[in-house]
Amino acid sequence: MRKLIFMCLLALASFGQIKAQGMPVYDNTNFITLGKQILESAKQTAELLKTVEFLREQKERIEKVSNIVKQLKAVRELTRNNQRLFNVVRDDLRDILSSPYIKPEEITRVSQSFDVIIENSLEDLEFVEQILSSDFLKMTDAERASVLKEKETRSKEMVAEIERKTKRYNDIISFRKMQDRINNRETNF
Repeated sequence: MRKLIFMCLLALASFGQIKAQGMPVYDNTNFITLGKQILESAKQTAELLKTVEFLREQKERIEKVSNIVKQLKAVRELTRNNQRLFNVVRDDLRDILSSPYIKPEEITRVSQSFDVIIENSLEDLEFVEQILSSDFLKMTDAERASVLKEKETRSKEMVAEIERKTKRYNDIISFRKMQDRINNRETNF
C-alpha cells in the first residue's frame, strides 16, 4: 500500500513536468506514393532525354541538308555566271574585234583583257570541282559552302567586269563611228 501511495504522490507531484514522447508514426501509403512518383519522374526524364537527343540529331541533319542546298545553289549560280562570261566573250568580243573602228594595236590589248578574266573563271571552276569531288581538302559542309559562296561572288564580279569592258569598248566603237560620220559627211554648199 505504501508503494501505491508513493506512486500516486509522485504522479501528482510531477503531473505538469513529465511528458510522454511515444513512438513516431509513419504513414506507409505516403512513402509508397512518393516512391511511385519518383519512378514515374525518372521514366519521364529518360523519355525527355531521348526526345532531346532525337531533336539534336534532326537539327544536325537539317543543317547538313541546308549546307548541301547552299552548295548546290552556289554551284548553279557559278555555272550561270560562267556561261554568261563565255557568251559575252563569244558574241560581244567577236563583234568588238571585227569592228573597223578598233585599231589593230588595240585588238591584242582587248583580247588579253578578256583572256585574263576567262582564265580566272576557269581556274575557279577547277578549284570548285576539286572541292566538290575530292576528299583531299578536308572541309566541313559549312566551310565548303562558304568557299563556294565566295567563288560565286567572285564570278559575279567577273561578269560585271566583262560587261563593263564590253560596254566601254562598244562606247568607243560608237564614238569612233559617230566621229567617222562627222568627218566624212558630204557638205552640200
